[in-house]
Amino acid sequence: MSSSKDRYVVLGNPIAHSKSPFLHTHFAQQTQQNLDYRPLLAPLDEFDTTVNGFIAQGGKGANVTLPFKLQAFALCTELTPRAKAAGAVNTLLFKTGHIIGDNTDGCGLVNDIVHNAGVNLTGQRILLLGAGGAARGALLPLLECQPAQIVIANRTVARAEELATQFQPFGNVLASSFEAVNGAFDLIINATSASINAEVPPVPASVFSPNCFAYDMMYGNQPTVFMQHAAAQGATTRDGWGMLVEQAAEAFYLWRGVKPATDALLKQHP
Repeated sequence: MSSSKDRYVVLGNPIAHSKSPFLHTHFAQQTQQNLDYRPLLAPLDEFDTTVNGFIAQGGKGANVTLPFKLQAFALCTELTPRAKAAGAVNTLLFKTGHIIGDNTDGCGLVNDIVHNAGVNLTGQRILLLGAGGAARGALLPLLECQPAQIVIANRTVARAEELATQFQPFGNVLASSFEAVNGAFDLIINATSASINAEVPPVPASVFSPNCFAYDMMYGNQPTVFMQHAAAQGATTRDGWGMLVEQAAEAFYLWRGVKPATDALLKQHP
């Protein structure tokens, strides 16, 4: 039997900063899976060529990060229901003649909130800040937890309305501008990229109830400005490191049929 390792990559541009090789190498060692996982820089105008070249070399699967999640979606011959709902793909599985696309981001988010942070989402009022790809990927997994309501707030209300309409068949979803959001929420998720620029979406301070849980999909070695703002209003906060770890564990399970434990990596927050 050949001892050569099954090959996986993470595709992006830029890609050197990616934590995925660290996460998946850890999972492989923990579960004794014989695989090799590396970053692969895809030229901006050659994503499809890069993927097909990797498949031709015997590649088994790939993670996809910015800016290629929509191109990955378009390249797939088969999509999971959650990838279809998200309209974007972050995990590829290659089978003879087929490229299967999945989206593990929303599932990773929910696993981190529910299992790792111990926050119950059933019957809760949720505020989702942003209406881009990150928000879209989160909606179906969040709605499957049967919250009472999800309000999508966005700078451009039309984009929030478009998402709300798409996901209304799965639950109670409303749209709003940032400024017009009213009432207190049990869970507030920042799915905007505002934290990169040290900004906070301009929602009223009253949205943070005393028992509110505020989650930023971004992470860093310091609490984000959104987390600092939420904490100042009395909210409990958490950043997106656990989401990153959990989405990776879900992708690993899709590829290998083995669900790795995430506890050790959760503690290795940058």
